[in-house]
Amino acid sequence: MASRTLTIAMNGITGRMGYRQHLVRSILPIRDDGGLLLDDGSRLQVEPILVGRNADKLKEIAARHSVERWTTDQDAIIADPDVDIYFDAQTTARRYAALSAAIDAGKHIYTEKPTAETLDQAVDLARRAANTNLTIGVVHDKLYLPGLVKLRRLVDESFFGRILSLRGEFGYWVFEGDVQPAQRPSWNYRKQDGGGMMVDMFCHWNYVLEGILGRVKSVYSQAVTHIPVRWDEQGRSYPATADDAAYAIFEVETPDGDRVIAQLNSSWAVRVHRRELVEFQVDGTHGSAVAGLFHCESQQRANTPRATWDPDIPTNLDFMSQWSAVPDNAELANGFRAQWEEFLRDVAAERSHRYDLLSGARGIQLAALGEQSSNTGRKLTVPQIVL
Repeated sequence: MASRTLTIAMNGITGRMGYRQHLVRSILPIRDDGGLLLDDGSRLQVEPILVGRNADKLKEIAARHSVERWTTDQDAIIADPDVDIYFDAQTTARRYAALSAAIDAGKHIYTEKPTAETLDQAVDLARRAANTNLTIGVVHDKLYLPGLVKLRRLVDESFFGRILSLRGEFGYWVFEGDVQPAQRPSWNYRKQDGGGMMVDMFCHWNYVLEGILGRVKSVYSQAVTHIPVRWDEQGRSYPATADDAAYAIFEVETPDGDRVIAQLNSSWAVRVHRRELVEFQVDGTHGSAVAGLFHCESQQRANTPRATWDPDIPTNLDFMSQWSAVPDNAELANGFRAQWEEFLRDVAAERSHRYDLLSGARGIQLAALGEQSSNTGRKLTVPQIVL
């Protein structure tokens, strides 16, 4: 059986997301499983090269996972003719320059988001990519999660009838760092270092809304810093200059031209009282569904209990039991690995990836408009980006 190997320079894998999701749970399992079996019967294998700024960490990770090559020379590895794909999971401040260099060097690109610090930079990257035949993808991992895969299936099967609204809750309590260590790095809470809930999560919410409902047409939002002081990795207190929560109302247009109201709350200062750390409820004229990372439950119109408001008499209805689980109907892989596999197949077929740099730019645009809405107290229209 014929086989081909793609060499992937993986930059930023010493960070939590780059290491756990992209290296350990995606690329290494693909490698160890013998690569991807393609439609023509051939095999596509992957060979990672670890890239970063800390030589000691890179060396240790490479030894732990039997990766032969690692380097701290980003420029040299991007220019290396043996490298087929450049992957970026660095901090956002370093991404634009690296992706620009990779496009100029003719590398296929797969990158975390935000793709750049500013909308102008993100649009510039999309314009550069549009003038090439490169396969370029932006991580849209949440659309590959089992819960959202099932939710999208309900949309495709017209389960909801006319969709009316979407409500989403995301977040958990991130410890301040004084008594118990924080679960997230301290830079997340310093605006000057690229931190902030809105800039982080609105890039996700844009592609989630696009992938489930349609294009975002307007945003009205409020960013808040609930916890003003936190403690860093060295136990030193610092002022939290970035927002740790963002509350937003989006207006979304479906492919059929219907307008859907989406409300999304995102917070690192909330205690969880739901099945998973993120949940979305979609309500329509014919039915509703609630989806998390893994589960998805639905309720048809005919099965909807008759609720009445009476504050003097406790209800005897168990509302939660009235919902039915939506079956997987397929073996669904880790969301990050699933998108990696789709991207690699696109590279092998020399075709574009459906989630490209323009999609990444729309996420940054929504985050920027969200901040502007929060600062001005106004509902803002989301203009269409034209390259």
